[in-house]
Amino acid sequence: MDNAGLLTYLSERRLEVDRLLHSYLPGPKSDPPLLHEAMRYSLFAGGKRIRPILCIASCEAVGGRSVLALPFASAIELIHTYSLVHDDLPAMDDDAYRRGKLTNHKMFGESTAILVGDALLTAAFTMMAEKGLASTISPKKILRVMLELGSASGSTGMVGGQLNDIEAQGKEDLTLEKLKRIHTHKTGVLIRASVRIGGILGGAGPKKRSQLTCFGEKIGLAFQIADDVLDVEGEEKKLGKPVGQDESKGRCTYPALMGVSRAKKEAIVLVEEALTEIKSFGPEADPIRQIALFIIDREK
Repeated sequence: MDNAGLLTYLSERRLEVDRLLHSYLPGPKSDPPLLHEAMRYSLFAGGKRIRPILCIASCEAVGGRSVLALPFASAIELIHTYSLVHDDLPAMDDDAYRRGKLTNHKMFGESTAILVGDALLTAAFTMMAEKGLASTISPKKILRVMLELGSASGSTGMVGGQLNDIEAQGKEDLTLEKLKRIHTHKTGVLIRASVRIGGILGGAGPKKRSQLTCFGEKIGLAFQIADDVLDVEGEEKKLGKPVGQDESKGRCTYPALMGVSRAKKEAIVLVEEALTEIKSFGPEADPIRQIALFIIDREK
């Protein structure tokens, strides 16, 4: 798959995810209209849908059909969007822009933004249950997927990583090991879960599930390192938010600890190691291989 093929693949899968999310969520005028308008505002603000696409591509990589993964992949995007809405709040990262638009709380107020996050999180698990029950997927497999996503999203995963990140702000003695743990939990676990869920739904055996797990862990960390670098070197217009936010807010990042050049090299090494994990996979895994490379060569 060449670069043009990857861009086509990403575009097609993104459209599939967006169509399902559009059809599943209540319309912007549904009661209460303010809440549903605000939910849709953030959900359809222009994200690349990397996590759900990774889920679909991982399902295909082990011989599964994308249609089986689509509802669960879309649920992952609901959780990712909820986390962004909450992360942007004044009590957290206090960001005013996201993807070139005002953040949710700037548009609708803090109380509404909190409820938007709550509603998106709840909708994710409702969607998995509803779509799963209507599918041919076994109830046991559905429960495994829900457990995977719930564990990755909660206090020992993404939410815990966000708290660790907040606690680390302004500290000058943060080690690389501790920073890796923060990044792995704040960002990496949801990416790993996306890959693992795709493998589960695609029917991967123990060996391939293990390989996908290692692949997901490595590209998850590489993704956050690439984000750190973009905050230093990216263009505000392309990023859709001000650059230099990490430094101005005292956030500890890979570029801050090891410099931009070494951080870039670390991300490249992680992706190379990730690709090694799935080298035995066939051509059906080409999309996830290309997405791994795209992760360190993007401007989100």
